[in-house]
Amino acid sequence: MQRKAYAPGIAALLAVLLAGCTSSSDDGGPTDDSNPGDTGTASAAAEPGRYRTLPEPCTAVGHGTLDELLPGIRQISDAEQREKAYEGEATVTFDTDRKVGCQWKVDGQQATDHLLVDFERVVSYDGTAGDDRQAEQLFAEKEAAAHLPEPTATESAATESAVSESPAAGSTPAGGSSAAPSGSPAAVSSGTGSPSPSTSATPTELQPRVLEELGDEAFLDDELSSSGSTAKQRTVTVAFRTSNVIVTIEYAEQPTTVGVIPDSKELQDRAQKLASLLADSLGD
Repeated sequence: MQRKAYAPGIAALLAVLLAGCTSSSDDGGPTDDSNPGDTGTASAAAEPGRYRTLPEPCTAVGHGTLDELLPGIRQISDAEQREKAYEGEATVTFDTDRKVGCQWKVDGQQATDHLLVDFERVVSYDGTAGDDRQAEQLFAEKEAAAHLPEPTATESAATESAVSESPAAGSTPAGGSSAAPSGSPAAVSSGTGSPSPSTSATPTELQPRVLEELGDEAFLDDELSSSGSTAKQRTVTVAFRTSNVIVTIEYAEQPTTVGVIPDSKELQDRAQKLASLLADSLGD
């Protein structure tokens, strides 16, 4: 009977304690589920990328541009086959909202040309990172994988020195023998005007490098195949990022004649021109 007598007292004590907690909360004190350092403002969610869709890759390159990049396409006599060559072939992808591409291959009288255009839309699943930041990180990894050489003052000085020390056109070299006229067989290589890889190095301005004024960031890579028994293939890659979309262009040419070397500047100019057109189309 005495145990039951204390029950009202315990209930009164609990009521006082609960009232104290409520009063502390009302006075602006911290509640039981609050953190001492919590300001009460949730961090803002990361902004999504600019692009929510991707262009149709096989129609992203116009006929005029394909004529320039793939000269053999105009040599196709059959109209139906020529139109099919213009259409290209879509690359295999499992999510067209995230990655699409198209490729072309044309066999011409002078060379076989390949073109690949790839679009990738980056989506971040990290609520604090954002699509652009994720795309920036992926592009940095892509650029690092290309192993672009670091431009040095020594390379530039060596190139300028080689140009300044070369004999002027029409001048008489040491020993008294005159240079061959420009139209003579001695002055023209067999079948091509391309320089021999053993006697000339790639100028500094044509080496793989970071590109300015193309998208948010861009780079160019240039590789020449090392096979000695077959015609050498040159592959120029231009990649750029605009917001959360990464565009990659691979342009390759392999001459039909052994010993002919694809011109680096010509292929780079064509690839960069296409990259500028695609960057402008994304900005529309």
